[in-house]
Amino acid sequence: MKKTLLNILSMAMIAIAPAITDAQISTPQASSAGSVGSTVGLTEVSIKYSRPKLKGRQIFGEGSDFLQPYGQMWRSGANSGSILTLSTDAEIAGNKVAAGDYLIFTIPGKDEWRFMLYSDLSIGGSVNKYDKSNEVLSTTVKPTILAQATETLTFNITDISEDNTTANIELTWADVSIKVPMKVDYDKIVMAQIEKNTKVNVGNYSAAANYYFNTGKDLEQALKWMNMYLAEGNNNEQFWNIHTKAKILAKMGNKKEAKAVAEESLAKAKAAANGDFGYIKRNEDLIKSL
Repeated sequence: MKKTLLNILSMAMIAIAPAITDAQISTPQASSAGSVGSTVGLTEVSIKYSRPKLKGRQIFGEGSDFLQPYGQMWRSGANSGSILTLSTDAEIAGNKVAAGDYLIFTIPGKDEWRFMLYSDLSIGGSVNKYDKSNEVLSTTVKPTILAQATETLTFNITDISEDNTTANIELTWADVSIKVPMKVDYDKIVMAQIEKNTKVNVGNYSAAANYYFNTGKDLEQALKWMNMYLAEGNNNEQFWNIHTKAKILAKMGNKKEAKAVAEESLAKAKAAANGDFGYIKRNEDLIKSL
């Protein structure tokens, strides 16, 4: 009888064992996961990292009393390090960096920091496995001392320029902030798209003409594309694109024709059943300027 009871108990324990094994308790991580991303030009820039906290500690400084002493390599975050991802080629601190994923390492210092990008993600945050042959970028930047401490390590993509060609990769923690400049070139991408897509969609001639006009490229070509677009179907009723044609002519110095085209755009804007979208005033202002 005792043996039978023991067998039953043993079988019951075996049955519930998987449930005990699978049961887990989730608790907050000491360094929470973080990510930041932004589009610069046509380049998607993102950083995934773990975010250590101050917790009253001294972080950057001279000697062993500091968590991250000057002159020692740092994984620039916690756990498995911080990963920068670029969707296209870019320039970082004047150095060409191919599209891809890179670990971020730094060497803090009082007057300058060294910022490195590393291609072998398998080492994670292990500075002991750092191999110079996998170093893609190494540059120095000047740190900024902050008046108010930042409790949690923070990466950001800041200072995006008006023309979307430059930005900064910023790291901030404790009383220090560093900014690493980056630059992107989307012109080649746009030009390739123009070359490819206008061959299959005449509607793209309008976008191509606008791009050439806004970036100060070949205005003769911009005018040619806009004329090709306006010649298709009922496109010559689009007063907004006719207005762009007038601006192209004005920029070329052909004021007489620019005025005539602006007047055409003005008349069609006034007659538009669904509203002029502000093009009555735009045309009036352009005509006055001519």
